[in-house]
Amino acid sequence: MQEQIRAVLETLKQAGVDYADIRVSEIVEESISTENGKVQNLSANRTKGYGVRVVALGSLGFAASQEFERMEQTALEALRIAKASRVAQRQPVRLSPKEAVVDHYATKVGIDPFSVPKSEKLDLLFRAEAAMREAAPTLFKTVGNMDFRREEKLFMDTDGSVITQTLYESGGGIEAIAVSPKEMQKRTYPNSFRGNFATAGYEFVLAMGLVENAPRVAREAAMLIAAEECPSGLFDLIIDGSQLTLQIHESIGHPIELDRVFGYEAGYAGTSFLNPAMVGFQYGSKHVNIVADATVPGGLGTFGYDDEGVKAEATPIITQGIFQGFLSSRDTAAVLGQQSNGTARADGWRRIPIVRMTNINLLPGDLELDELIAGVEDGLLLSANKSWSIDDKRLNFQFACEMASEIKGGKLTGKIYRNPIYTGITPEFWNSCDGVANEKYWQMFGTPNCGKGEPGQVAHVGHGSAPARFRKVKVGVTDVK
Repeated sequence: MQEQIRAVLETLKQAGVDYADIRVSEIVEESISTENGKVQNLSANRTKGYGVRVVALGSLGFAASQEFERMEQTALEALRIAKASRVAQRQPVRLSPKEAVVDHYATKVGIDPFSVPKSEKLDLLFRAEAAMREAAPTLFKTVGNMDFRREEKLFMDTDGSVITQTLYESGGGIEAIAVSPKEMQKRTYPNSFRGNFATAGYEFVLAMGLVENAPRVAREAAMLIAAEECPSGLFDLIIDGSQLTLQIHESIGHPIELDRVFGYEAGYAGTSFLNPAMVGFQYGSKHVNIVADATVPGGLGTFGYDDEGVKAEATPIITQGIFQGFLSSRDTAAVLGQQSNGTARADGWRRIPIVRMTNINLLPGDLELDELIAGVEDGLLLSANKSWSIDDKRLNFQFACEMASEIKGGKLTGKIYRNPIYTGITPEFWNSCDGVANEKYWQMFGTPNCGKGEPGQVAHVGHGSAPARFRKVKVGVTDVK
C-alpha cells in the first residue's frame, strides 16, 4: 500500500502540484441498544477507502474512492478539481509549515472491545436494566447502550510523512424514563445522549458501574415525575461536569474554531462572535482556564496526529479568563501567519479535514465540592443536559437539564426540581464563574455526535471538567425583574 501511495504522490509531483496527501482509513463500528429488557439494536459496520487532497495553483482539490486499483485516477481527479477551483478563488490557499514525520500511534487498550462476545455486552445491559426496574417498578422505559469503534489510518504526503494510527473508542450508558398523564422525565448515567465515551477499550465500560448506578438513576427518574417545576429567577448555580461538557462544547469549543471565525462555516453551522483581534479578550473570570488537549489519556478527542499529519498537542485557549487563541488547520493558521495546532480532522476517508475540537477541557480549581455548595445561600445544582439552543455566533444560549437540586444556606436540602432551564450570554456567563472544584472531581466526558461541515461530518470530541459555580444566572423562561 505504501509503495502504491508513493508512486501516486510522485505522479502528482511530476504534474506540478504544490502539495498533496493521501489518507487511507478503515473503520469498524459496533452499536448495541437494549430497551425494556429486549434487544433494540445490534449492528456492525465496516468501511474502507482513501481520500486524496491536492493543492495546485493556489487552489485545493479533493477526491475519494474505495477503488484502490484506481488511486492514480482518483488523484488526478483531485488535481483537476483543484485547477477548476481557481475560478472561485478569492485568495490562494497557503499551508502553514510542518515537519515530515514517520511514526505510529495507537490507543492504549486494556480489553479489545471487539474481542468481547456480544452476549457478554448484552448481559451487562440487561442486568443494568433489571436493576433500574427493580428500584422503580413504575418506570415507563429503561434503556441501555454501548458503542465501539476502531479506525486504522495511514497518512502520506509529498513532504515525506508516513504516519499510521490505530484508534479505539468505547462507551455506553443507561437511561430511565418515567411518565405520568402530564409529564415525561428521564435520568441518564453517566451522561445523556447514549452515555460517556473514551479512546479506550472495554475496560472503560466495565469501570462505569452501570449496574451499581442503575438503582439511583431509576429512583431519580421516578422522583422527577412528582417533583415541582423548577422556579424562575436569578440564582447562583453549581453546574456539574456532565452539563458543563455541553456548555464548554457550545460556548467555547465552537466559537474558537478558526474556520468559523473566517466565515467558512457560515452556511451550515454559523460563525463566531470572536475575531483574530480579540486575542487578549476577557472571556471569563480568573477561575476559567481552558486547554485544547489532544494528548490527554482517554479523551475522545485524543490521537497521535491530525488528518494533515500535524502532531497532537495541548494548546492554551483561555488562561485565567484571558482568551489566548484559536483551533486551526494548516490553511486557516497560515492566514494569521501561524502554525497549525493539529486540529484538522475528517470523520472518514470520504471527507476533507476541517477544523474540529479535540479535548476542550476546563482545568480543575482548588475547591472541594462541599466548599462550592457552602458558598451558595440560595441556588441550584444542575445535572445532565436534556436539550440546548445557541445562536449562530455562539453568544446567546439556553440549556435545559434533567434535574435541579435545591441549595439553601450552603447545603443541599434534598429537594429536587424538574425541567430546569438556564440562559445567558457567553462572556457574561463565563465571567460569573467564581470557583471550580478540584482535581478529585474532574472527569473526562466524550461527545461522539458533534456535527459540522457541508457535506456534514460527525466528530468525536472530549471535554474534561469538574463542577463549577456561577453567580446570578437567569433560570427559567419567564422575565426576571
